[in-house]
Amino acid sequence: MRNLITALFIAALVIPWSAQAETPKKVLIIASNKIDMGDADKHEARNDLFEFAPPYHVFVSHGYDVDVVSPQGGKVHFMRDPLGIASYTIKYENFLQKTQNTLSPQQVTPSDYWGVFTGGGYGVMFDVADNPEIHAIIAGIYENQGVVGVGGHGAASIANVKLSTGEFLVKDKRIAGFPNSTETSKPWADFGKLLPFLIESQLRKNGAVAENKATLQDKHEVLVDQRVVSTMFLPSAAIVAKEMILLHEAV
Repeated sequence: MRNLITALFIAALVIPWSAQAETPKKVLIIASNKIDMGDADKHEARNDLFEFAPPYHVFVSHGYDVDVVSPQGGKVHFMRDPLGIASYTIKYENFLQKTQNTLSPQQVTPSDYWGVFTGGGYGVMFDVADNPEIHAIIAGIYENQGVVGVGGHGAASIANVKLSTGEFLVKDKRIAGFPNSTETSKPWADFGKLLPFLIESQLRKNGAVAENKATLQDKHEVLVDQRVVSTMFLPSAAIVAKEMILLHEAV
């Protein structure tokens, strides 16, 4: 009897701990395979390292495994030299291994992930914004009560996503994507002329409440609306990741 009681006591301690120790669902990061915009001057289109490495670090440092997917799979390319957290996550957190060997959309099962994040850089506007396979992944994660996060031009990845209801994912949600006023005043994409669309306009067209520098008190604000987390510019990309985690862990 004494041995039985001891065994039951140990089981009561071990079983709950084992359940909690199970590997949590993963986070998926979407990146672009593009290097330039395809114009004669080869305008920059690579992923912005500062909108990918800091969020990656936040996810990993909170104990989550991260996968990276791109339209073609394989290696994706980044602009900017590593600095600060970007240098740290490259050196110690397997960032290069993941981004030099990204998954293809066919290798991704949406139910494996509690969240999906897309950072900026212009590439996403050219090979992710109209990619039906990646759209299906985003919609699948969201409809499975997952969290969607975007930063800067990363908002292009969700602007055209449709849910199983036929409605756009962004409909009736406050979304902060890269704003028209900045896009059309900078030479980075020939004042927006090289782009397939302007993100703020596309969000609004598909039913979002598209916020911009005129409607937000702080241009680096992070918006959270119905499990969609967004921000306009790169300094807040890591905060988007943290807000995604807070939403996930609150469920």
